[in-house]
Amino acid sequence: MPEARRLFFALALPKPLQQQVITWRAESFAADAGRPVAAANLHMTLAFLGEISEQKASVLTDIASRIQSPAFSMQLDDLGHWPRPGVVWLGTRRAPTALLQLASLLRSHAARNGCHQSTLPFHPHISLLRGATQPLALPASTPQWTLTAADFGLYESRFHQGRTRYQCLHSWPLVSSAPSSC
Repeated sequence: MPEARRLFFALALPKPLQQQVITWRAESFAADAGRPVAAANLHMTLAFLGEISEQKASVLTDIASRIQSPAFSMQLDDLGHWPRPGVVWLGTRRAPTALLQLASLLRSHAARNGCHQSTLPFHPHISLLRGATQPLALPASTPQWTLTAADFGLYESRFHQGRTRYQCLHSWPLVSSAPSSC
């Protein structure tokens, strides 16, 4: 019987933005503040699917390939700390309607196909540190980066040799953007 795969839909950060974020994070947080998320793993989750079968992954891949959602940009201008589960995050104060609609659509399709979805409202964010359970002094100011979303992808979370890595399995362009690769 084939193994289940741990999958999620997400927006990737372009490499130049990844580098800006990790440089700023290194300058802004103490070394013991938490475990830094690897630069290549920085992303904004749209819908978490969990451990799912190849058959369910195939159905959701087919559904995602038919989505016609507009491209959008957002300011990354918010910073926060969730003591439980110990995450320091970077987000947006004003989520674009297109982002909220895309996440809602993906989450509803996932739920209809048996993927449990959180009852908490969607909070667009990029996890910067994990295991940050101590009270943290967050930086006084947050950089004003712009994340332009031209596509979204289906990712697999793999744990190998003590490290978690995310691999893009499929990517789909948002309307008015050229197709891109993972």
